[in-house]
Amino acid sequence: MPAILIDGKSLAADVRASMKNRVEALAARGVRPGLAAILAGNDPASRVYVRNKARACEETGLRSETHEFPDDVAEAALRERVAQLNADPRVHGILVQLPLPRHLDSSRVLAWISPAKDVDGFHAENLGALVQGRPGFVPGTPAGVIRLLEHAGVALAGKNATIVGRSTIVGKPLALLLLQKDATVTICHSRTENLAAVTRQADVLIAAAGRAKLITGGMVKAGACVIDVGINRLPDGKLAGDVDFASVSAVASSITPVPGGVGPMTIAMLIVNTIRAAELSIA
Repeated sequence: MPAILIDGKSLAADVRASMKNRVEALAARGVRPGLAAILAGNDPASRVYVRNKARACEETGLRSETHEFPDDVAEAALRERVAQLNADPRVHGILVQLPLPRHLDSSRVLAWISPAKDVDGFHAENLGALVQGRPGFVPGTPAGVIRLLEHAGVALAGKNATIVGRSTIVGKPLALLLLQKDATVTICHSRTENLAAVTRQADVLIAAAGRAKLITGGMVKAGACVIDVGINRLPDGKLAGDVDFASVSAVASSITPVPGGVGPMTIAMLIVNTIRAAELSIA
């Protein structure tokens, strides 16, 4: 029996629709949530992501603005713009689209953003809050994965959840969120020995390694739920996830597609964070 498809696109639309009352309540107080994106360089995928974020803002009633810089932008110019946005009361959320040009240190740049406007959840203060279980902004992709699992009715308490990928953007914060849900969590990475033996133990398998079709059907436990965070462009121009969809969907009980799975939820959770930032700014 083929796996059930976990539709992130429709869930993301529902999440955005559920924000309507909160946006209207803010409007009644003279506040329109504002999101500012900083785009440095000419990475085609980054341009698509920023455009999709702007479109989602428009659909939800948020104000969005994009600040573009050339590939050779000086660090000082970028820092000055972040400082301006930190001080702008119309801007409630700031995101720096990654990856940045190679001469820029992303950790350094992200640290310039005010934690109160860090709606991507990448600032050390927000990540530290997540570690301690305190309120803060949670990165959109991990938060979106949890919402997808909950929507699909996937049990997490006491289950083995395995993440392939240890980035600060996805793997590490997602592990913390799964621990909060009482899952037993394993993180795999490029140095993991016998990856397939580890992934076959997972009741919930999340692929976030950035390698096209890394996870195949033989690496998946029968009946597992598989979440594909990866998005990779193949030589023929088509998009593929980190999961070989054809072979894995024949083994798994449920699976997210690429595109249309995790991606829309990442943007939806960014919208949620921006609205929350606006609410906190007048609390």
